Amino acid sequence: MNATIILSMAGGLGLFLFGMRVMSDSIEKVAGAKLRRILEIFTTNRFSGMLVGIVFTGIIQSSSACTAMVVSFVNAGLMNLYQAAGVIFGANIGTTITSQLVSFNLSAYAPVILLSGVLVVMFCKNEKVKQFAEIIIGFGVLFLGLSTMSSSMASMREVPQIVELLSSLRNPLMATLMGLLLTSVIQSSSVTVSIVLLLANQDLLSLPITLYIILGCNIGACTTALLASLAGKKDAKRAALIHFWFNVIGTLVLYVLLFVAQEPVMKLIWSVSADNGRFVANAHTMIKIFQVIVLFPFSNWIVKLSVLCVPGEDKKVNYRESYQLKYIGEKVVFNPATAVVEVIKELERMASLANENLNRAMNALVTLDEEDIAEVYEVEKNINFLNHAITDYLVKINQTTLPIEDLKSLGALFHVVNDIERIGDHAENVADAARQRKETGASFSPDATHELGEMLDMVNKIIQYSIDMFAKSDESHMQEVITLEDKVDAMEKKLQKKHVERLTKGECTAEGGMIFSDIVSGLERVADHATNIAFAIVVAEKEAEVD
Repeated sequence: MNATIILSMAGGLGLFLFGMRVMSDSIEKVAGAKLRRILEIFTTNRFSGMLVGIVFTGIIQSSSACTAMVVSFVNAGLMNLYQAAGVIFGANIGTTITSQLVSFNLSAYAPVILLSGVLVVMFCKNEKVKQFAEIIIGFGVLFLGLSTMSSSMASMREVPQIVELLSSLRNPLMATLMGLLLTSVIQSSSVTVSIVLLLANQDLLSLPITLYIILGCNIGACTTALLASLAGKKDAKRAALIHFWFNVIGTLVLYVLLFVAQEPVMKLIWSVSADNGRFVANAHTMIKIFQVIVLFPFSNWIVKLSVLCVPGEDKKVNYRESYQLKYIGEKVVFNPATAVVEVIKELERMASLANENLNRAMNALVTLDEEDIAEVYEVEKNINFLNHAITDYLVKINQTTLPIEDLKSLGALFHVVNDIERIGDHAENVADAARQRKETGASFSPDATHELGEMLDMVNKIIQYSIDMFAKSDESHMQEVITLEDKVDAMEKKLQKKHVERLTKGECTAEGGMIFSDIVSGLERVADHATNIAFAIVVAEKEAEVD
């Protein structure tokens, strides 16, 4: 009998965990990119960040996922610690939505919910509808698991040893420790609180002790973010610690409150609860709201405490010279929901390196500075490293569960990294030309030097507009890019014609003329590659509209 109960309980828990994973992943897949943009835009202050954290976590049903995403944002420099604190506070309230849903006992409808989702996936041809159906399937599996666990717990009441073991749990500290350990293993406070809810519904746990288990669950929920931050920068570790200290300090405050006024607290929670299950769900929500109200005014102090725990600054690395990735890779927190954002940051850095190197090479072409020429070659090696590393990373994340919008943009990202690498190659070609000038003594006329400077200025503007548009997904400079690109094309033809005239008049040497012609053609191609980067946004958006 005991083995049957344990197996049934394990099966129900497996279904519950799988259903929650399917539901959470499907929601992130369908709406992850939109939710991420909301997280980026509306977290300018702690209060708006807290509201976003509540809504975000309530939708994806996981404070761990929300906090891990915040850790990734902080790691990528997209959010500071004070903004992160607001979102983390809100996530702690949003995570109670799951237990509220569980308490309404929708298990009887689980087969119907599951069947409807499966039928849509099997027979519907519309991909977007099928993606929403996957969320419904996760929801159905979740409640099917709950139904199985609930039946198992009803059978537990017939086993005296289990009843005696659970009823003997009277020590608040042991109850907190149990909640902490269970949640650390399961990696979800929502799941642990739901189990506590079911046990309370069967009168297997006393209501006062459920409060302490919930407090332990809250601390255990910090495990995911703490583990995610281990590979990250110091600020990423601090963001995870904000989550940890919020729950630890909040638990200590609740301990004091329950020690002084447990009965009034119990009566308050029971006054808005219809049964034991609703009591646990409401207790979970009210505890979190109380903790946020008490600790929100001290959020700056909690941030400072996290900085105190992780002192110092990250080791300064010259990413221009060193062959290292800054925003992606093995040493950085990986989160599917923010992976593409971090790739864009890395590409933005790579594009800046390529643009700087082009200007360095053009300067060396005029000054013939050997140090500049040598540095162009060194930076080009770094750009080639970034090209291979970012491409490999894109291949890797293409095999993970990315939000649908991000998945559609991967093709454009592959093209962008190639275009940036080609700009780097043209900078190297200019350095080759500078070295050739130095070795052969080839000279430029003052007019030729001035014309190259004018053309470079226009190319620089296109590159800067394109990088800015790509990084911000903003098409506002598209017309300027198109206009400038047309001007560069026209200027290339004009300068080639003037170059022939100077050669005819003997105003420049043949060697210098050949170099000039090659550089002008190269700058025109750089403008083409920069324009491709700008158009990558439009292409990705059109593909998204077609799908």
